[in-house]
Amino acid sequence: MGEERYHDKHPFHQRLVAGSLSREQVQAWAANRYYYQKQIPVKDAAILANLPSAQHRRVWIERIYDHDGREGTRGGTQAWIALARATGLEEADVVSERYVAAGTRFAVDAYVHFARTRSWVEAVASSLTELFGPPVMVRRMAAIVERYPWIDPAGLAYFETRIPLAKRDAETALQWIVAEATTPELQDRCVAALRFKCDVLWGVLDATALSSGVFVPA
Repeated sequence: MGEERYHDKHPFHQRLVAGSLSREQVQAWAANRYYYQKQIPVKDAAILANLPSAQHRRVWIERIYDHDGREGTRGGTQAWIALARATGLEEADVVSERYVAAGTRFAVDAYVHFARTRSWVEAVASSLTELFGPPVMVRRMAAIVERYPWIDPAGLAYFETRIPLAKRDAETALQWIVAEATTPELQDRCVAALRFKCDVLWGVLDATALSSGVFVPA
C-alpha cells in the first residue's frame, strides 16, 4: 500500500522535495496541511471514545497530548504553525484557515467522520500510514533545508519531534490490528481503511496543487 498509494508519490510532493515549488506554493502546502494537523487530535478523540478498554485509552490518549500539547508545552499543531511562519506566513492567516482549499477541508473532514463512525479496529488501521511516514519526513526535511534556504530551519522542529513519535505510534497500532483483525473480512476492511487514509492524504495534495496553480497530471 505504501509503495503504491502513499502521498510521497504525488506530483506536488515530488516537486516539493525537488525544490521546484515557488514560495507561494510552499506556503499553500503549509497552510493546507495545517488544517489536517489541527484535525488530527479531533480524529484521535473520536477513536478514543470507541476504544474497548482503559488500557487502550491510556495508550491512545498520548496521541492527543502529542498534537495538542500539555499545560505549558507546545504540541505538534503549534509546531506546524511555527513551520508555516518559517515559510513567511502570518500565524493569524494560518489559523483563520483563509488559505485552506475546499478539497482539503472535504478530505480531512471525511477522515474525522470515518474515525467517528467506523469500528475502532478500522479507525486504528487507517492510522497505519505512519508506517510509511518517518523516512518520507526525513527526506522532506533534508530537501527543505537544501532547496529552500529562505525557510528558517528552526521551523522544522515539527519533523524532528514527529519522526520518533510516528514510529512509536505505528508499532502500537500495528500490534493492535494484528491481534484483533483475525478474520479475512476484518482484514480486508483494515486494508480498505488504510487505502482510504492514503486517498485522504492524496486528496489534500490534489486540493493544494489546484489552489496554488500547480498542474497535476491525471
